Amino acid sequence: MTGQWMKKIGWLVSGAMLGGTLVVAATVTASDKGKSASGLPLQELRTFVEVFNAVERSYVEPVSDDKLLEYAIKGMVSNLDPHSDYLPPESFKEMQEHTTGEFGGLGMEVSMDKDGFVKVVAPIDDTPAQKAGIRAGDLIIKIDDKPVKGMTLTEAVKLMRGKPGTEVTLTIVRKGEDKPLVIKLKRAIIQVKSVKKKLLGEGFGYVRISQFQVRTGSEMVEAIEKLEEKNGAPLKGLVLDLRNNPGGVLTAAVQVSDAFLNKGLIVYTKGRNEDAQMKFEARRGDVMDGRPVVVLVNEGSASASEIVSGALQDHHRALVAGRKTFGKGSVQTLMPLSNGAAIKLTTARYYTPSGRSIQAEGIVPDVVIPRLKVQKVEENDPLEIHEADLKGHLDHKDDKPVKQKKADAERTEVKKLLDKDYELYEALNLLKGMSLVQLQKEE
Repeated sequence: MTGQWMKKIGWLVSGAMLGGTLVVAATVTASDKGKSASGLPLQELRTFVEVFNAVERSYVEPVSDDKLLEYAIKGMVSNLDPHSDYLPPESFKEMQEHTTGEFGGLGMEVSMDKDGFVKVVAPIDDTPAQKAGIRAGDLIIKIDDKPVKGMTLTEAVKLMRGKPGTEVTLTIVRKGEDKPLVIKLKRAIIQVKSVKKKLLGEGFGYVRISQFQVRTGSEMVEAIEKLEEKNGAPLKGLVLDLRNNPGGVLTAAVQVSDAFLNKGLIVYTKGRNEDAQMKFEARRGDVMDGRPVVVLVNEGSASASEIVSGALQDHHRALVAGRKTFGKGSVQTLMPLSNGAAIKLTTARYYTPSGRSIQAEGIVPDVVIPRLKVQKVEENDPLEIHEADLKGHLDHKDDKPVKQKKADAERTEVKKLLDKDYELYEALNLLKGMSLVQLQKEE
């Protein structure tokens, strides 16, 4: 269909450039709505040819026909929505390299803001962007000395990428800041390790997914099994951290969701074409065997992250905590073209099992954890009085010193967590409460 359409466009454009005779003749056979028998909008095509000729003839500097047509295609695709784009051959090749999990750049997922600036969806863990303090929601208004406004997303990304070790300066507008921030970053080879794990306290697990790649589902299950091996017993509960996870491969999101579900719909898509209608169902087998799960999200959790959190929330399999997610619920399809380029086209929308559209809505957490900065209170405050301060108090005696030492060590670890990551600290508290309730039900 696309090939035939392009042939028709080519026939009309070339005919018009030879003097307009063919277009005028075709208009005679058009319907009342100004379309030919093939359904092409002839008047608009004639206007396009007039503009093309005017630019070619009168623009201050000469521009090749190839470039003009490329600009026209870019404009047609990129104006549809923030995620559709035309990728010239070089950009398409770079995108293919990006999906392998190793690429050069700054390490952040970006989209085009409605005002024409580049918006940070999320910085990727352990990359120059994350280490420099780039946050989800930041607006990039300048790359080095070049204003972003007027660029396509592809052009902006190309400027931010470069030889590893070279520097780039970003000028950023951040909500809550009075003036733009100027941040210098050093480009690096981005090697994305999508799954990290650790034990939290006694018997609780933590798995962090920074991006959804082809093997993320199996790597997550393997991480949980290793945590249980280290714990010496099944985990009491799990925190699944999807904060600042910009998404990735759809099948990986389905596999991660499926790992916690025994049955039911995970996600479905709806679009205009039959190819865009997809449904994914869970298969039997819950890696946590029904034990409590808390999914931690924030404004940088997008796309595949929202599929997972939405599916587990709809099935009441996990408690979603944090802040409202990004709201990218659309499917992009890469369509290679005959010239080595490609178009990235939005072809469908995602829906959670209950029929909620993620697009521009996001996932609202069951428990909201606001962005807070925890301030440390000085120890030995003279206004604080304890039993140990009273004259003649009885000495401390512990009948179970080994057990007490273990409890003290756990409290120290939890205290460190509070200082370092308040949101994770709150998620762990929720998980402990859920585990306690589950134990009481079982007794």
